[in-house]
Amino acid sequence: MDSPKPATSPDSRQHFLDYWRIIRLRKVIIFAVLFLVLLTSTVVTFVLQPVYSSTARMRVERDSPDILLGGSISQPNYDFYFYNTELEIFKSELILMPVIRDLRLVDEYTRHYKTAVPFSVQEAYEQLVRDLDVKPERNTSLIDITVQAWDAKLAASVANKIAAVYRDERDKGRSDKYFRGMGVLTNEVAQLQKDVQEQTRVVDRLKQELKVPDIVSEGGYFQSLSAQEMQKIQGLITELRVKKSQLETEFERLSKLTPEERRHALNFSHSTSSLQSLMVDLAAAEQKRTSLVALGENHPDLKKANDVLKTINDQVDRAVAGIMQVLEGDLEIARKNLDLLERELATTRDHDNEMSAKWRPYLLAKKELDSKEKQLSFMQMQMTQQHMDSSVSRQSSVTIVNEASPGLRPVKPKKVINIAMGGVFGLLLGVSLAFFIEYLDTSVKTIDDVEQALGCPVLGVIPQNVGSMLDEGEEGPHAEAYRVLRTNLLFSRKDQNLTAITVVSGGAGEGKSTTIFNLAIIFAQQGNRVLLVDSDLRRPSLHRKFNLENKLGLTSYLLKQSKLEDVILNTPHPMLHFLPSGKLPSSSMGILNSNAMRAFVQEAKARYDFVLFDSPPIMGVSDASILASEVDLAVLVVQYRKYPQQMTLRAKQMVEKVGGRMAGVVLNNINISQDSYYYYYSGYYYGGYSKSLDSRPDDEIPKGKKPAAKSPREASVKEKV
Repeated sequence: MDSPKPATSPDSRQHFLDYWRIIRLRKVIIFAVLFLVLLTSTVVTFVLQPVYSSTARMRVERDSPDILLGGSISQPNYDFYFYNTELEIFKSELILMPVIRDLRLVDEYTRHYKTAVPFSVQEAYEQLVRDLDVKPERNTSLIDITVQAWDAKLAASVANKIAAVYRDERDKGRSDKYFRGMGVLTNEVAQLQKDVQEQTRVVDRLKQELKVPDIVSEGGYFQSLSAQEMQKIQGLITELRVKKSQLETEFERLSKLTPEERRHALNFSHSTSSLQSLMVDLAAAEQKRTSLVALGENHPDLKKANDVLKTINDQVDRAVAGIMQVLEGDLEIARKNLDLLERELATTRDHDNEMSAKWRPYLLAKKELDSKEKQLSFMQMQMTQQHMDSSVSRQSSVTIVNEASPGLRPVKPKKVINIAMGGVFGLLLGVSLAFFIEYLDTSVKTIDDVEQALGCPVLGVIPQNVGSMLDEGEEGPHAEAYRVLRTNLLFSRKDQNLTAITVVSGGAGEGKSTTIFNLAIIFAQQGNRVLLVDSDLRRPSLHRKFNLENKLGLTSYLLKQSKLEDVILNTPHPMLHFLPSGKLPSSSMGILNSNAMRAFVQEAKARYDFVLFDSPPIMGVSDASILASEVDLAVLVVQYRKYPQQMTLRAKQMVEKVGGRMAGVVLNNINISQDSYYYYYSGYYYGGYSKSLDSRPDDEIPKGKKPAAKSPREASVKEKV
């Protein structure tokens, strides 16, 4: 029959309890790693030599005078680059080498570390750099110098010595810088004075040779002529150019106008008193003529008015012509004046160029003399400034604020912290190792593993240290586990005639013999007539559980050496009979795959309510596969956390390949007290719950699933009907 499909877990994701289960299961590994790491950290902490630390605090600032003079510049309060540079200088050979030499640190390191070869100076320097820590106090000019050593006094001495050497080096550097700078300035000033004297002689000689006027030597000639006169002429030329352009534009505009338009334009822009009077008279005459037009052209008054109007027009034309002649005359004068000034400017420029070429050697020499005099004046000012700065009292820019004192207690090793960190690290390492081992472990661990990997339901969960149900009795601590297995096995059947059952396993030692033995006893305790057959012909073991001999048995019957009644043995339980394996001749290795075996199965089913067969590991020999194909149901026993899931899956496939019916899986050897995943089973098995399905009233058992009723029967072989 087909195996029922397992129930699918609603949530296959990892739950917190799954992680807790792994931790509980692997707690031995976790505690072992924790203990080893904690022990190691404790031993190392107490073995390490104590280290003392001493700190000297200094105020470090830029060099600056107490009084800021005219040329001095105030420095910012905090300079990031300056302090970073100084921190590196503290660790340089310039500072540390005098410390190593004065405190004889080479001998100290050699004596402390007990080296066969004495420390070199470079090795001592590198060791001191490792023991030194220099860091600034944030947003201040304070720097802490911390030195660690095995001796508290030595650490304090080294820190104070480093501070003193740095302070002396800064003071020395400042003095050396001043004297070196003053020396350079003095030499430069002396050289410049010589150059000025020599250049003065050159200038005087050229002045006499080229007959340079005093006004030129004093700079007045070029100032008055070249600068002022030429500038004045250039200004007049500019004005005349503007005036000429304006006159040309105005004259051209008026010339293009009609006589009538020109009259009005000139009366507006270049009006004279006579032109204004004539324009008024013209307007009056035109008005009068207009009023007399109605009298007729031959009327004497109209003729007189026309004559007056003509006379006034002629006068206006003459006045306009006169104004135009004046404008044309002004334009011509502007042109002539402009030409005159431009010729004068060119003449002046030529004269200047001629004089400039003649006196150029003198002018160049005079210019170089002026430049050297300016340089000399500037250098003399710098010397005066430096001298005044050096005369003003300076406060030291480096001050030791706190001297280092010997430490009262060691700073290393930090015992509490080291041990605590060792415990934390050990715990994390242990937990990580536990999860890593769990990750590598591909064996069956949970019911979900079985149902997801095999696609078979789990019929029962058998705890560890299970003994014989004959010894424990019906109320034994493990009996309920087998009663649950029996009930689930009965409910998994689709046909009540399927009564021949065998147990198989992928590998040896998974507990199939114990499982079939105790299951047979449970069936018998429930009132069923049961035959337990030891069909493991390779390594039979069930006879030892009954303390019986294995001389005659299944092989004797199949080889027709004995009758069935002669080989079936009684057991301490009256409802349970046992058929040992018997001796297996070497010439009959395939005895299970025979018609006699198949006939035996059918005859045993007819005589008993249930026939249970033990078998060898299915992965080792073919007997288990053959047996699974001949019986009605096969139950796969899987040892908890023993073999990989792939082996278990292969065992199931081998049963199905030969046509066997897989009823389900039994998880064996579960440590319920440690694995919280199976805690609910422990509540049933060890909590006093003993009411099984078979003890319920008949009306509570589903129809068609009710097991056989209990009835006392004789402990003898059931006769064939």
